Amino acid sequence: MDQLFNRKYIIQGLFIVLALTLLGKLFYIQIASDKYFLDANNNALRKIFVYPARGVILDRNNKVLAQNQPTYDLMVTPNQVKPFDTLSLCNIIGITMEDFRKKFHKAEVQSKYQASVFQKLLSVETYATLQERMYNYKGFYVQKRTIRYYPDSIGGQLLGYIREVNQREIEKHEGYYKPGDYIGKSGLEKQYEADLRGKKGVINMLYNAHNVPQGSYADGKFDSLAIAGDQLTTTIDIDLQKLGEQLLANKLGSIVAIEPATGEVLAFVSSPGYDPNKMVGRETGNNYMKIWSDPYKPFFIRPLKGRYSPGSAFKPLDALIALQDGVVDEFTTINCPGYYIAGNRRFRCDHANGDGNIAVRKSIARSCNVYFYNIFARMMLKKGGKNQHKAYEEWQEKVRKFGIGDTLGIDFPGESAYKLFRAEDYTKRYSKYWGYTTILSVAIGQGEISTTPLQMANIMAIIANRGYYVKPHLVKGVGNNKSIDSKYTEKHYVGVDPIHFEPVIDGMEDAVNTSWGTATESRLSNILMCGKTGTVQNNHGKNHSVFIGFAPRDNPKIAIAVIVENGGYGGAYAAPIASYLTEKYLTDSLKGRKINGSTIEMYKAANLLPVLKDKTPKPKAKIDTLNQADKLKKTLPTQNKVAQNDFNKVATEPKKHATAEQ
Repeated sequence: MDQLFNRKYIIQGLFIVLALTLLGKLFYIQIASDKYFLDANNNALRKIFVYPARGVILDRNNKVLAQNQPTYDLMVTPNQVKPFDTLSLCNIIGITMEDFRKKFHKAEVQSKYQASVFQKLLSVETYATLQERMYNYKGFYVQKRTIRYYPDSIGGQLLGYIREVNQREIEKHEGYYKPGDYIGKSGLEKQYEADLRGKKGVINMLYNAHNVPQGSYADGKFDSLAIAGDQLTTTIDIDLQKLGEQLLANKLGSIVAIEPATGEVLAFVSSPGYDPNKMVGRETGNNYMKIWSDPYKPFFIRPLKGRYSPGSAFKPLDALIALQDGVVDEFTTINCPGYYIAGNRRFRCDHANGDGNIAVRKSIARSCNVYFYNIFARMMLKKGGKNQHKAYEEWQEKVRKFGIGDTLGIDFPGESAYKLFRAEDYTKRYSKYWGYTTILSVAIGQGEISTTPLQMANIMAIIANRGYYVKPHLVKGVGNNKSIDSKYTEKHYVGVDPIHFEPVIDGMEDAVNTSWGTATESRLSNILMCGKTGTVQNNHGKNHSVFIGFAPRDNPKIAIAVIVENGGYGGAYAAPIASYLTEKYLTDSLKGRKINGSTIEMYKAANLLPVLKDKTPKPKAKIDTLNQADKLKKTLPTQNKVAQNDFNKVATEPKKHATAEQ
């Protein structure tokens, strides 16, 4: 009996506690808190998102590369719209009635109960006119935001662009973005999106029955402030970037300049480029399609994705590995008769009469192919002929330490890493029967070696630093405290003793500053520049002009790689362009000097864009079947004679071997 009595009071007690809990909750909802009032009165209250100003992007000297300007979006919540004079609204925002119907239908499909963008990018004037008549358009309201503006219209691929988010991006970022928001799609805008975007604020705006805002509900008690995006201070020198883009105008190519001691990228030029302001505003979609369909591919980021054999620009690296291996020293001479014999194959030097007895310094200055064929053979045979595969595997591992065959890890989306063959790759291609004579072209930077312009510039930074590099990066600091990832301050050593760099640098100095060097077009007065020209073979036209170098020799401030597609030999375009950029950066001036009788204006004006083939099918000529046989009889002997003459000419011509240019 006592147990039943106790159980009765326990159950009654539970009901009393439950009732008190419910009463307390109702009191909190209706009296103590207005939060639920806000959610239950969407007809009177509207959440207005306050978009933060996107972070400004600056160059290394705090000059503006990207900033913001105000714009306005007309928003609509379909289920709140009442009958109104649609034509008057169309006239204000500059659309047709057909456009109105399409836009409203799109908004309804997206959501009848949530606001979405009806018309983007209204001008300040349109916004002012609209605000005066907003009471006529129930269900519509104006939302302020900012859009990008690029004062100097440079660095399209570098800075990137922002566009409206897609559904995949909305899901990826877990609710931060909603339809109609913008996100960085490429370049630095994409890489540093989380820092640049800031944090959205919310205003709970109270509207009366006439769609006129009455101010923030409860004096802003439930509002949140927008927080502006972080400022981005880049490593770029805006004046150097401008000059680089001017010099590569109407050319296909790339320029990458690095400060050796820090890895900071001073110039990042990809040509052809595009004006980043073309990717802002109502014409963004049309402009995007025009740029995307351009046959010269302005969206292609050549500094990170351009695939080039380094050619003779590889020779300083090869010399450093040979010196470290001890197969030669700086005084070891090798005779160059103008060719190199490997088995039953003959590889020629670019100097037909040969360079005679030559050591590492002069071999680099003269770019002697025979010298580098010899040192490569010695490295492959140092463990005996039967161990060439193992020797090659060790050699390519040393090459990789210079940043070839993998990405460098720059703070930029989409960096490419092109394959550097391992021994097993050659075995798959040639079976086990291959040796150094099979792959001799890699000794002079041809064959199975592919690099990007960024990697070439980084190799120059390594040589300038006498044995190490800091990962190249494009941002110097984020926010007011200018923080940076620690990986962009670490030194990466390549395993070559500093003593071996001096004879190689001597050769690069001679290449620029002697009358018999191959890079004399990059010579500067009062600045000791060290460099190396190269010519990259191009199976589709004229060869590519290449120059890599650094300056000054002691305490280097700039390492640079220039590639001009279809520019011919290295000294024709790449070397002089590099010299102008180096002079500009080190002296902040251009003295109007002449290089081989050419001026800087001539290089800016030169148009090297390849002629595009007309893919339009030509109409077939009508054939006169009655006279065809007679015509064939008359022309056939002549054609046979010409064909035979051509065959004889080809058969008697000496064969031309494709090689890297000096």
